[in-house]
Amino acid sequence: MPQHRTLLVVVAVAIICNSCEKEETTGNYVDSRDGQSYEYVKIGNQYWMVENMNYEAFNGCWIYDNDSSNAAIYGRLYNWHTACNVCPSGWHLPSDDEWWELTEFLGGSSEAGGKLKEEGTAHWDSPNSGATNSTGFSALPGGYRNYISDFYDTGRAAWFWTSTEYYGCDAWTRILYNDNERIQRGLSGNRDLGLSVRCVRD
Repeated sequence: MPQHRTLLVVVAVAIICNSCEKEETTGNYVDSRDGQSYEYVKIGNQYWMVENMNYEAFNGCWIYDNDSSNAAIYGRLYNWHTACNVCPSGWHLPSDDEWWELTEFLGGSSEAGGKLKEEGTAHWDSPNSGATNSTGFSALPGGYRNYISDFYDTGRAAWFWTSTEYYGCDAWTRILYNDNERIQRGLSGNRDLGLSVRCVRD
């Protein structure tokens, strides 16, 4: 067989083999810092952890109501400065733009929240409107800690940091509520709040 035909055959076989490879859509990551394991899922072109970060940082880190059983379910709450650095190697706190990309892929802010929320009322307060968890993101209502150490909204809302600053002491956030299927973009008002962290892959 002529050399150029042999080359064409090799290239064709390579293309066929590559097309047969299954794309990675889910997986598991082990944080080398403390051995905790986090599942992740591909949504659009992004890979998101499907659990809130639960790494015990030295500063700017709390557990809802100071009850360790809440950490096992909802992860920990972090102030913005700690949140920006708490994701493990190969992962990072998503920017405002990365949250926008996720939201637009899921049909926009009016319906994306429902596709991200865990179904049912095992953790979410009723009615948990529109929750389908069709993405596998499994958002949980971990609530938040205010700057004077009070805790609010567990069961009612999931509050997430973005890495994107806004003037002064503000940063952009995302919020999901139990009574609608929206994802709300908001401002923290104070970077010392304790909010949940979801990491996205680099």
